Amino acid sequence: MRQYHQLPLVGFLLFSLIPSQLCKTCEVSEENDVHLNSLLSTMTTSKYTSGTQSANVLLSLRLVGIQNQTLKQELSQQVRSSVETRESNLSSGQLAMIILALGACHSPDETFIYDHHLISHLENKFQAEIENMAHDGNLLTNYYQVSLDVLVLCLFNGNYSVTKVADLFSPENKNYYLRGHFSVDTGAMAVLALTCMKRSLMNGNIKAGEEDLKEINNHIASLVKKILSQKKENGLIGNIFSTGEAMQALFVSSDYYKESEWNCQQTLDTVLTEISQGAFNIPIAAAQILPALMGKTYLNVSKDSSCVSGSGNFNISSHVPKSVTTPNPPSTISVNYSVVITKTYFTTVTVPSGSVFLDVMEEAQKINKTVFGFTAEKSSWGPYITSVQGLKANNNERTFWEILSGGKPLSQGVGNYVVHDGESLEIHWSKY
Repeated sequence: MRQYHQLPLVGFLLFSLIPSQLCKTCEVSEENDVHLNSLLSTMTTSKYTSGTQSANVLLSLRLVGIQNQTLKQELSQQVRSSVETRESNLSSGQLAMIILALGACHSPDETFIYDHHLISHLENKFQAEIENMAHDGNLLTNYYQVSLDVLVLCLFNGNYSVTKVADLFSPENKNYYLRGHFSVDTGAMAVLALTCMKRSLMNGNIKAGEEDLKEINNHIASLVKKILSQKKENGLIGNIFSTGEAMQALFVSSDYYKESEWNCQQTLDTVLTEISQGAFNIPIAAAQILPALMGKTYLNVSKDSSCVSGSGNFNISSHVPKSVTTPNPPSTISVNYSVVITKTYFTTVTVPSGSVFLDVMEEAQKINKTVFGFTAEKSSWGPYITSVQGLKANNNERTFWEILSGGKPLSQGVGNYVVHDGESLEIHWSKY
């Protein structure tokens, strides 16, 4: 489906620099709606849906038109409470997501945004990111969060420098990469932000020079090419968890690639298969994939949009997708585990069948706390490792603890990846 937007009268040169604002989407057919029930169940019944994570869920439900007002009011209250108790401690990206959720679909929450000056607070947090970048070349958070900042400032008419953003989002910047690999979800969020800026420039809502406009257009083209380069044979883009936002980016940039370069239906079918196998079993993962499955993007959130009317026909049940297991699995399994810093520390541990990566780390820690001791913190994506052997991950130094299986990075976190008998797991001190 293509939606056509009327273009304002602009100079011929500017018009020639920018493709028309066509939006090409695909979405789940009515007969496949049943596949989405497990996503909704995960988002709405999980005990882990709270605080800032509620913003992701609330945004997703509003975008796709879920009509359960009681549920949305509960989520809204959780989001507003997190602002009132934690505003100064929220990262720029967390605050941006909160604004996006509260400001979607002309809800009464819009007044909360302005009563609490959230746009001004986001402007300050974004400026702090830029200043830190100028100081040592690194952001306080990461490019994904900063892209989300720009998207929200653009959608809600916040203040930012078009020239600085255009310079910041150069596709060759190291912040798009993790250990030399392009980050699809980061690139996708940047495409959404840049597309919002491009539309605002074309509509005359913000002012910038022709060179800025040309640079933004070139950045979108380059990022879309990089996103498509990460497409797998089965249609996934990057990994299963980055595919939803990649779909959003490709929806709004269909003039930047040939129709033959991406089979949207194949991607959709593969995602539905993954859903049936329980891939999206944490609320934030379910919330991020759902809008794309319904042909929606974060650009549907704006002061002029009521989002969608929504059929509200989804049956929000308590069904939880079953994990795929082998018949009669052994009660315990043996797993190889290594910590790699400048040297490798190895052990073999025995854990119950069905254990996750974190369980293996905890068992290894019992064997030798000096070598395998670690700390972890909670996040929307589950626990993440902050230190091993007292060596702490540091965003300014671009260091982190990476988890691998068989030498390959894992797309799931330590609290979600289910380990297998005889598997070789590794946590590696890395730099991005």
